[in-house]
Amino acid sequence: MADRGTQMNSAVNMSRRHLILGGICAAPSLLCGEDALAFGEDGAFHARLLESRSGSQESEVSAGRRWAHELTHRTSAPGRLAVSIVQAKDQELLSEPFLIWAGRTDPGELSVRAVRALRQYLRLGGVLLVDDSDPQKSGAFGAGARREVARVLPDSGVVRLPSDHVIYKTFYILDQPVGRVQGPDHVEAVVRGKNAQVLFLGHDLLGALARRGETWRNPMESGGSEARELAVRFAVNLAMYVLCSDYKDDQVHAPFLMRRRHRRR
Repeated sequence: MADRGTQMNSAVNMSRRHLILGGICAAPSLLCGEDALAFGEDGAFHARLLESRSGSQESEVSAGRRWAHELTHRTSAPGRLAVSIVQAKDQELLSEPFLIWAGRTDPGELSVRAVRALRQYLRLGGVLLVDDSDPQKSGAFGAGARREVARVLPDSGVVRLPSDHVIYKTFYILDQPVGRVQGPDHVEAVVRGKNAQVLFLGHDLLGALARRGETWRNPMESGGSEARELAVRFAVNLAMYVLCSDYKDDQVHAPFLMRRRHRRR
């Protein structure tokens, strides 16, 4: 991995993409077209957490709130500070196109109902971010999540995203993923059609964003404040990637789509 200081100097001098929802995204492969849905029916970023069997998700909830705060502070995109925790078996899973699955230990085996629900969610075009909170000590969560995703999408393999992938340039120009720990210099994903729908991170991104009151909850493994800034920028990029991705027209979303189309007449 490149030196954190070098990364930061490069990032500071970047060409920022001031995006406006409904316009053209920074990358030509992703258009924020008229029929593209954003996060939920109000068009705002909403960090939703898949319920974890490990119990309290206080740290992840604070990270989701900070994620929305940073996005709205730095870009033209609106964000919802309220963070939802959803179960895979609930109908609510299908209401919005972004979901975070984070943890430290093996997530265990998903129920048949949960597998079917997640398969439907991804078929609709949803994006699932898998964030291993303890990738270096055990990597148990990441390995277990990959096993379960393989059950959800048995015909889709995991590939390494190239260094010029759109997630590194939707708003900030970055060289690689950054989180609380110094993980791999790349992101692996399940790519279906033109979009990366399941993103596997081994960097504890939520750990870098988590807050305790007015301070950061967790120290960065290395790089200090410069590395944390890069992690925040990577999170903003991921949010903009999903904001500019298509969410398929389905019965669940038909009323909202019809209202939007009616307003354009």
